[in-house]
Amino acid sequence: MSTKIVSVLGYAKEENQFIVKAQNFDVRISKNDQSPELEGPSPLEYILAGYAGCINAVGKLVAKEQGITLKSLQVEITGTLSLDKYQGKTSNERAGFGSIEVVVKPTADATLEQLKEWLIAVENRCPVQDNLVNRTPISVTLLKEFQTIEAA
Repeated sequence: MSTKIVSVLGYAKEENQFIVKAQNFDVRISKNDQSPELEGPSPLEYILAGYAGCINAVGKLVAKEQGITLKSLQVEITGTLSLDKYQGKTSNERAGFGSIEVVVKPTADATLEQLKEWLIAVENRCPVQDNLVNRTPISVTLLKEFQTIEAA
């Protein structure tokens, strides 16, 4: 079994924008009051963008393996969620997406049957889809900032 560890580090100070370090990239999340031109997508949009990007990456890999030439690939994803829990209101709704719809539009010299088989393989091999569809154990640790006090 081969494995890969994927890590990111996010941070913000006071009223500053949240920045995530991913590899050698700075990923800006949501609002930037000091520099609106540097605003970024919301965390939920990043989830959907990552999902679309994963479908693209896996789609190209599977197409190559299956001998399909993808001329282009468009992935449209829409997520629907209730804002009640997020806004602190009493709700039985989930805080996350209640549903996600994906429309995949490949341009390829392949039959509809070949493209159906291709898409099934893409869905089965897409790590982001796997994480959205299946439970993933998550461990959250809280570390409180503290100051060292030297004994006199």
